[in-house]
Amino acid sequence: METGIKDFARPVEASAIMELLPSRPRVLALGEPTHGEDTLLDLRNRLFRQLVEEQGYRTIALESDCLRALTVNAYVTSGEGSLDDVTERGFSHDWGGSRANRELVCWMRDLNADRPADEHVRFAGIDGPLEISGAESPRQALTALHDYLTAHVDSALLPCTADKLDELLGTDAPWTNQAAMTDPSQSIGRAAEALELRLVADDMVTLLEAQAPHLAAVSSPDDRDRAHLYGRTAVGLLRYHSWMADRSPSRMARLLATRDEMMAGNLLALALAARGPVLVHAHNSHVQRDKGAMSMWGHPKVEWWSAGALVGTRLGDQYAHLATALGTMKHQGVDVPPQDTVEGILHALPEPQCVIDAAQLDAAVGHMAAVPRVSPYFGYAPLDPSHLPRIDGVVYVRDVPHD
Repeated sequence: METGIKDFARPVEASAIMELLPSRPRVLALGEPTHGEDTLLDLRNRLFRQLVEEQGYRTIALESDCLRALTVNAYVTSGEGSLDDVTERGFSHDWGGSRANRELVCWMRDLNADRPADEHVRFAGIDGPLEISGAESPRQALTALHDYLTAHVDSALLPCTADKLDELLGTDAPWTNQAAMTDPSQSIGRAAEALELRLVADDMVTLLEAQAPHLAAVSSPDDRDRAHLYGRTAVGLLRYHSWMADRSPSRMARLLATRDEMMAGNLLALALAARGPVLVHAHNSHVQRDKGAMSMWGHPKVEWWSAGALVGTRLGDQYAHLATALGTMKHQGVDVPPQDTVEGILHALPEPQCVIDAAQLDAAVGHMAAVPRVSPYFGYAPLDPSHLPRIDGVVYVRDVPHD
């Protein structure tokens, strides 16, 4: 079996990736099994550079706050701001301090400095303004959308004034109260003001759509795209806060599903923009075509459809997913994988990194029972062999050393 797998293992290069696919997909997603490891991010950077230079990809999207990412995009396309400030403010999840993420931003800025604007490679975030501990206030998204509409349409068409919007939003503290993630009674998400804000957000997004011909005549494509981003984010955030206030057994499943639906909406918007194809990097659980599954904070295991499943349903073979798997990560207690796991079979290969056709791997492992490798580290999710039929390729990293 190992000899057969060795025969179709290839170096992790853009050319090897393209050989796995029938054509260049509109969205090519590289998943990772754990966050925060620069070894995996260095591989991402090298592969994404090749795909930009050789295959014409024009957007790099990461699992980071979609609104914060606007700061990074302004820097890589126009040089606005300083690298330190941009990486501090432009990433969520404290990922701006990552050496590999800083290097990615620097490379994009250097690349764009020598290109005309219509060939710039753009940066985007696909995540909502969310953390595992809670969510942001919808203030930024709602006020930015309101400002855009105020500037371009008859004020009588707006559902409320700026002062009324500010009154409904109140202070940010109740929105960002982290205790609400584990205690629904502390959530503001179903207060009268929050319910009214959901109607306001819906009315503003509807106005954005209804005025599309006029807005196309009076504002730039970038401004319109940002307005739609603010609209999606406002609606998604208000929905997320509403589910934080829910007390039913489906609460956690609803929260996880809402987050991935927000990711999917952002990805589809990037895919449909006339700027060229999109590269995305996120956790495997977000970009896979299968359901996600998780147990946390004492809740029973919950399942939800991942962003990759939602986007793949819409785009078909214009969406492709490469899943990264790893062998050892000893500084996190992840030791040599058992031989009866996908990682264990791949670990017998001599290559430190390789890419393998998932269909060939699935056939070679003999449709292994759908019991993934058990991880001692909560932040790492091993590859589930039952997902192989719906993965386009597996990128294998034999060892992830401590950075």
